[in-house]
Amino acid sequence: MRAFQHSRGLRETGVCDDTTWSVLVEASWKLGDRHLYLRRPNLRGDDVAELQARLGRLGFDCGWVDGIFGPSTSSAVAEFQRNVGLSSDGVVGHETFRALQRLAMRSQTGQLVNAVRQALRFDRAVPNPRLVVGHEGNLAALARALARTLRDRGARVVTADDGSSRVNASVANRFDAQLYVGLSTESVTSWIGFYETHGFASPGGRRLAETLVRALAPEVETSARGMRLPILRETQMPAVVIELGHAGRLPDRHPIVTSRIADGIVEWCRAPGAEPST
Repeated sequence: MRAFQHSRGLRETGVCDDTTWSVLVEASWKLGDRHLYLRRPNLRGDDVAELQARLGRLGFDCGWVDGIFGPSTSSAVAEFQRNVGLSSDGVVGHETFRALQRLAMRSQTGQLVNAVRQALRFDRAVPNPRLVVGHEGNLAALARALARTLRDRGARVVTADDGSSRVNASVANRFDAQLYVGLSTESVTSWIGFYETHGFASPGGRRLAETLVRALAPEVETSARGMRLPILRETQMPAVVIELGHAGRLPDRHPIVTSRIADGIVEWCRAPGAEPST
């Protein structure tokens, strides 16, 4: 179970919790096994992720390669269908799958259009950014302190206190946030997670994670990790989860930790497309 969780970018608990079970079910689907279309709740699975990756490499923007068949994926499918002379109903049936198969060589290499567009979107400074700060566990006080510090530095900040990944992601998406920052003390070790799946990583999230690693040193020894935690998967903007481990459980360290996280966010906002400074 730990090996599966590691391969899927989840927390390596060794316990088959609800998140792990959902990912196990999604992993059973291969592209072509079923028809894919827009519905509520959205279809989820490895087949959807493969579809998104193939379309993205062909120049059709599905948004994140998140394995969730949402409106952006439906629109990309319809645009692909128009380009290959099929009825543009947004449904991946046998004819659309065969058209994708004919273009298999072209759709297995190259950059994803969404990654290119996100990199271009963050090629300049982000003044007065809109952020959502969420948390897992008993970190409401630290999340509020970070929000206050960021507001003092000119950011527009909303705190998400539900603790549910899906609810917090919904808050961030509705706010049209430019960043999501989650705080956690669920693990023993410290790390900073950004969204990454096979063939795709959030450029903005990766750079923010690497910038925060440097900002937190030497107070917290941590590293950047590409992960597929639900909150990273379902937010539609660069997002990180800062796992503080033991450091987050020591209230006397909260002021310096808060300040250093804010320093890293401000540094990223000045030059989000730049490589983190050493």
